[in-house]
Amino acid sequence: MLLVEDDRELSAMLSGVLHEEGYAVDVAADGHRGLHFGLSRHYDVLVVDRRLPVLDGLDLLGRLRSRAVRTPVLLLTGMGTVPDRVDGLDAGADDYLVKPFDLGELSARLRALCRRALDGTDVLRIGSGRLYVGQREVWLAGGERIPLAAREFELLWALASRPDTVHTRGELRRMVFPEASASSIVDTYVYYLRRKLGRKAVRTVRGLGYRLGAL
Repeated sequence: MLLVEDDRELSAMLSGVLHEEGYAVDVAADGHRGLHFGLSRHYDVLVVDRRLPVLDGLDLLGRLRSRAVRTPVLLLTGMGTVPDRVDGLDAGADDYLVKPFDLGELSARLRALCRRALDGTDVLRIGSGRLYVGQREVWLAGGERIPLAAREFELLWALASRPDTVHTRGELRRMVFPEASASSIVDTYVYYLRRKLGRKAVRTVRGLGYRLGAL
């Protein structure tokens, strides 16, 4: 694991806790060193503070993603508004945890990210396209590859796993966004999926919810 955190007391505490849980932890105190580690070493998961000296956490994340580093990233920040979280996820983060946080929740989120990263190469067919689990991406019939953010993938997977089922917004929120208090987050991510895969990718069943559409 790579931990990029400039608060030395927090960094030392987290590093110690994570070591006790079996992680081998590299620590970087600024974004530039975090970028160097992220590009030169292989990690199972990255934990990145958003506000970092030298190179901001979002800039760090954007540079890693632009260099095809697909390691799951948990973004830590004191900036907890919805626009802040959207900015972080759109920048390429796989999960987002607002300070102050519970260590148990941090551990659970890291385990979930590691499980996703180690997920096999199972494939689900969606009409003429394919959804690849391990890579979190969709391949269309013509060969176009469309990578998905973690929550986009999980929402599409939930729909594709039961393609004939109509899911209510509440059901999808509980399955994909358990930390969210409002089901409107489902509508937001349906919009993201349609923007990437076409409006027919997710069908709206008026008065009921959503079901898988066609690519």
